[in-house]
Amino acid sequence: MKHQSSDATVEIAPIFVERNSTSSNRGTSTSSEFWISLKRSRTISWFCGAILLGTIGGFSIAVSQDLKPKVSADIVYGHKDGLAMTMDRFEPVGKSNGIGLMFMVSGGWVSSWNPPERMMPLVAPMLQKGYTVFAVRHGSSPRYLIPEIVSDVRLAHRHIVENAKLFQVDPNKLGVFGYSAGGHLSLMLGTTSNDRSGDAPRIAAVVAVFPPTDLRPYMEPSNPLREKFPALKFELSKGVDYSPLLQVTKDDAPVLMVHGDKDELVPLWHSEKMRDALKGTGVANQLVVIEGAAHGFDAVGNKRMFDAMGDWFDQHLLGLTTKPGE
Repeated sequence: MKHQSSDATVEIAPIFVERNSTSSNRGTSTSSEFWISLKRSRTISWFCGAILLGTIGGFSIAVSQDLKPKVSADIVYGHKDGLAMTMDRFEPVGKSNGIGLMFMVSGGWVSSWNPPERMMPLVAPMLQKGYTVFAVRHGSSPRYLIPEIVSDVRLAHRHIVENAKLFQVDPNKLGVFGYSAGGHLSLMLGTTSNDRSGDAPRIAAVVAVFPPTDLRPYMEPSNPLREKFPALKFELSKGVDYSPLLQVTKDDAPVLMVHGDKDELVPLWHSEKMRDALKGTGVANQLVVIEGAAHGFDAVGNKRMFDAMGDWFDQHLLGLTTKPGE
């Protein structure tokens, strides 16, 4: 979901970007070097739907000059209405651990294309831990509604699994994370993938940051947010099917949620009720509450969020024993 943005610069070491030759309207494959910088004590507007996550200042995500992240940009995972659906693959810094993470590029269920270097602050902490990150873009609101958007990210999930050998990731240990609407989509994959029959791809771990978990209040015709976020304008009776809170079953992926206790756009109860539902079915879960934070975190909150995220994926995808948030 959207929030007011502010300006800031972010500082990170150079990354090399390879344009995928099969991408739509991006020309031939080229390599170019980009620089981004990260400043302290600033609020930065995450590009994805103008979600305000605050600053990353206060801890370093600078990458060694000898360890330059490599990006395969605009990988086509499907087509829709004659258009290519794309994602970017960020290779880990240093040695890969062979595990892939899907990052849901979504704010207010709008998924804008941006140069990979602008996404680096969102993925660099996971790259430094050895994870491969797939930044997945979906069909955007207002043209597409949430049921169609969920179908898009499921298609991307399947594409990664079917090409896991090419991408050099384990198809049975995929994680997913996202912020706000991206957190909702992450939870949708985490709560509906593992109970699908046949050869349906599975999700092994989820991290959702201030996610809406029950869409029904937002979908009410009297709620002004329904107009502000038109992806919600689908049949009210189907709200259950696209509310992660109401899709919880015992085979769901382990879930970590991070939420501010002063969030008015997506109140804390969304994560609290999700925590209780997961606990009731025996699914591993944790809720990290950032005190005093609204729909976005400051430097301290962001560090705590990324630390918890990395620990959660380490625990559930790599089998490490560090408890998230410690």
